[in-house]
Amino acid sequence: MRLSHYLAVCGVASRRQAARLIDSGRVSINHQLAQHSDRVKLSEAVTVLVDGQPILPVQPKQYFIYHKPVGIDCRLLADDPHSLLHVLPESPRLYPAGRLDKDSRGLLLLTNDGQLTQALMHPDFYHPKTYVVQVNKPIKPEFLLMMAQGVQYGDVHTRPCDIRALSPAADEDRFNIVLTQGLNRQIRRMCQALGYKVVDLIRTQLLDVCLDDLAEKTMRPLTAAELLSLQRSVN
Repeated sequence: MRLSHYLAVCGVASRRQAARLIDSGRVSINHQLAQHSDRVKLSEAVTVLVDGQPILPVQPKQYFIYHKPVGIDCRLLADDPHSLLHVLPESPRLYPAGRLDKDSRGLLLLTNDGQLTQALMHPDFYHPKTYVVQVNKPIKPEFLLMMAQGVQYGDVHTRPCDIRALSPAADEDRFNIVLTQGLNRQIRRMCQALGYKVVDLIRTQLLDVCLDDLAEKTMRPLTAAELLSLQRSVN
C-alpha cells in the first residue's frame, strides 16, 4: 500500500495529514527520506520513522468521543501545553477526526482509523454536525434566515444549513445549527459577517453520535451501534 495509506492504517494521521508529513520531509522509510511513491508491504519488515521516531505497527482500531473543554487546542503539538496531545492516552495512539477551535467545546471524535477520519473530513461529503451557539445579543428572524441561506465572508459562501432559535424566551440569544461543512471557525465568521459575536459554542452531535451527558474533559468508547452508524454513513 502507498506510504500515506500505511501511516493512516498505523494510526499516525489521516491520509491527508500523512501526505503533509511526507511533503515536509518528516518521514523516512528504511532510513531514506520518504517519497509519496513509496509503498509498504505489511508482510515485509520495514522501518518507518516520523520525526525520527519509529511508528508502532498496525494497531487495532479504537474509537472514542471526548468532551473537549474551552482552551484545548486540537493541533497535536508537543511544545504547546494546551495541546490535545497532552490529554490523549499514550496507547492507543489517537487523533481527532476533525477539529474544534480552541475557544469552542463539545464532541470530538478520537480514533486511530485513518480511513474513517479521511471520509469524515473530506469536503465532498455532507456529514452533518450539530452545534448550540450563544451570541452577544438577541437573535432576529432575518439573522436566522440569512444564516440558513448561507453567508458570504471573504471569498467564501457557506452552504445552506438548518438553524433554529432555542426556547424559551430567556434563550433568545441561543440557537441550534446543523452544518455540513468544516470550514475554519465557520460559525464564528458567519455570525461576525451578520453583526453578531459568538460567546459560547458547543458541538453536540456528529452524524448519529451524540454528546449527551458526557462530562467535560472525559472520554468514552463509541458503542457498537454508534460505530456501525458512522461506518454506514461514510460507506
